[in-house]
Amino acid sequence: MAVTKRFVVFALGLAAASSIAQYKPAPDAIRQILSAPPTPGFSLSPAKDRYILIERKSYPSIEEVSRPYVGLAGSRLDPATSGPHMPGRNTEFVVHRLEGGTRVRIQTPMGAALGGVSWSNDGRFIAYPVTRDDGIELWLANTSNGLSWRVPQLKLNATRGASYGWMPNGEGLWVKAVPENRLLPSAPRVPSGPATQDADGQLSPVRTFQDLLQNDYDAALYETLITSQLHLVVFKPDGTQLTVSKVGEPAMISSVDPSPDGKYLLVELTKRPFSFLLTAGSFPQATQVWDLGGRMVYQVADLPSSENVPIGGVLEGRRSVRWNPKEDAALVWVEALDGGDPKKEVEHRDKVMTLSAPFSASPAEMHRTEHRFSGIRWFEDGGLMVVDEFDRDKQRTMTWFLERGKSPVKVWDRSNADRYGNPGSFVMGRDARGQSQILVHNGNAYLSGQGASPAGDRPFIDRFNISTRQTSRIFHSAENAYEQADLLSDDGSRLLITRETTSEPPNYYVQDNSGRKKITDFKDPAPVFRIVRKQLVTYKRADGVDLSFTLYLPPNYREGTRLPTVVWAYPREFTDTRTAGQVSGSPHRFTSVSGTSPLFLVLEGYAVLMDATIPIVGDPETVNDTFIQQLVASAQAAIDKAVEMGVTDRDRVGVMGHSYGAFMTAHLLAHSDLFKAGVARSGAYNRTLTPFGFQSERRTLWEAPETYWKISPFMAANKINEPVLFIHGTHDNNSGTFPMQSDRMFAAVKGNGGVARLVFLPFESHGYSALESIEHTHRETIDWLDKYVKGAR
Repeated sequence: MAVTKRFVVFALGLAAASSIAQYKPAPDAIRQILSAPPTPGFSLSPAKDRYILIERKSYPSIEEVSRPYVGLAGSRLDPATSGPHMPGRNTEFVVHRLEGGTRVRIQTPMGAALGGVSWSNDGRFIAYPVTRDDGIELWLANTSNGLSWRVPQLKLNATRGASYGWMPNGEGLWVKAVPENRLLPSAPRVPSGPATQDADGQLSPVRTFQDLLQNDYDAALYETLITSQLHLVVFKPDGTQLTVSKVGEPAMISSVDPSPDGKYLLVELTKRPFSFLLTAGSFPQATQVWDLGGRMVYQVADLPSSENVPIGGVLEGRRSVRWNPKEDAALVWVEALDGGDPKKEVEHRDKVMTLSAPFSASPAEMHRTEHRFSGIRWFEDGGLMVVDEFDRDKQRTMTWFLERGKSPVKVWDRSNADRYGNPGSFVMGRDARGQSQILVHNGNAYLSGQGASPAGDRPFIDRFNISTRQTSRIFHSAENAYEQADLLSDDGSRLLITRETTSEPPNYYVQDNSGRKKITDFKDPAPVFRIVRKQLVTYKRADGVDLSFTLYLPPNYREGTRLPTVVWAYPREFTDTRTAGQVSGSPHRFTSVSGTSPLFLVLEGYAVLMDATIPIVGDPETVNDTFIQQLVASAQAAIDKAVEMGVTDRDRVGVMGHSYGAFMTAHLLAHSDLFKAGVARSGAYNRTLTPFGFQSERRTLWEAPETYWKISPFMAANKINEPVLFIHGTHDNNSGTFPMQSDRMFAAVKGNGGVARLVFLPFESHGYSALESIEHTHRETIDWLDKYVKGAR
């Protein structure tokens, strides 16, 4: 089945392209950067006294990317391993102490694909998965001496949710394993009958998804693959005498969460009937409390499929179930008071409920929200909670303090798009049982934020007085660098800093009262980019909206030289002009390039207007009615500014984008004459193929047919009179961007006498992974732009 599914899509691309080409290498300067070893990953221990540097491989080969898989319920799974299609690419773990000293290399098995590390609550051990051709093993390691050993007998089931996690005592784990003697169903040579679906007369608006279940065999295969046997793995503090015991019977387990006291397990189960229109996260779900023997002691929720949920709505019934981290075993969940319909006028949309073990009493109501509940967190002392709610109509988030016996207190009420006014997020910590909580010291919590401003981001940490709600700044990024900080001590006197500048790659430092000490020494993987000029540029659109882009100029650029230029952008929606014009990013960040980044074009003599802001401003219900006008006006303003600066040749400008940026590219070529050519990667061009909404569009095709027609560049393919290069992965798994979108768009441009080229990358998804695909994308892009932009007359 996997092979059949794979090559149906690939054949589509080959039919349109009408020829099969060989992979082309990228220019030598780009190849050299792509071949540089990737910067190691960094993982800090829960005690914040040690960290692990994680060495990893660079890009996979096309041979690895083309490994067989099955696409089921929105996931791409490898039946041979019972895991994801692409396993982890880590190769080595090395433990370091923050204060220096002897390094400890974890003795990992040779030649296997290593996943990420998971620290025990006390930091003495780590767990990590090891993927082999026939399954995924679970390994444990002692972080003090590096000794590593495999949990015997078990093969992890990583097909649905996390496959293992630590118990609160830190000396054991819960593990989802492949059941013994599991047999996968055989694909029938001849179908038993037609595939059928029924509509029951209820509204069922659904977005378009990839890799959905297609027939009864798919459903049977998916059920078999996600069925797990839950186990408890216990070991002594020295790592010896592992005990592996079964918990309950095999079931379609989605997630497992131990209670803070370690006596219960909150288990979410996937149920039949599966949906053929939605992904697994929207299948029927049951949430239960089990004891450690696998006996169900309480049924929390039993929810149906989400097929009949309105767009932007939620299911009725108990949802977002979790443990209260400050009690031994108390459940917290949310219930809709509006039937889950965001358009219904009600006084309160949600209520927050709680119930404690032994779960025999009636649930108690904790709070009601005026708007949709969006999150809950607890302070360290347990008496105070933070609840967030989201106003869908005004795109605003309200944050409340809740304390037993007292009226709720509104702390913040802010626009989600307001980066300048963002107070930051509470810094979270973990208690001795591994439970997440808001860190508190002497009546103060901490807020960490990006510090957005007209001059760019300057991350910060503020001390937040819980009683007065006043803040005082304890860390602020230097003005001439980009620095971020994490707390290493509860009083905020010791920080872990990551620092980078335009000339220094990101590295880690420990800062305390005695000063700042560098603890890593990561090297520059692309030294040539240190002589690339970089500048944050701000300007205005014709209607007064503030815009910006980051200008990159080639090495050894001579002042006053007008260059061929490429605009790279991605449109975003806003409700007001004030937030639409806010600057994003920092001009002081280290320029790192990887994959198919358009920044590589500066090495080929192009100026790049990176992340040119394309705000689409308006009411969330109708914002797309003026999409094209605002799109063209934003592009015009960017080009005008670059020409005014003396760096851009107006007659040699190209436009590029990925996904929604590709959609943008096609529109700009159809509805303006600003560009000589375009490159559109992995886009969607016909919005009638996404009839129940896309991006932030809330209306369906039948509610706003004129908008769907106008906003589909496919309908304006006859107006595209500039050359356009379409690139798409044959196995794109992103919602709405089916490979057929590029195939049909190319055919439409070609059929109307346009100049176009279509490149289908074999086995690639929405983003491109294989080194061969990445190099080929660069070569195709450079050749196209050199011919139609750089060489334009």
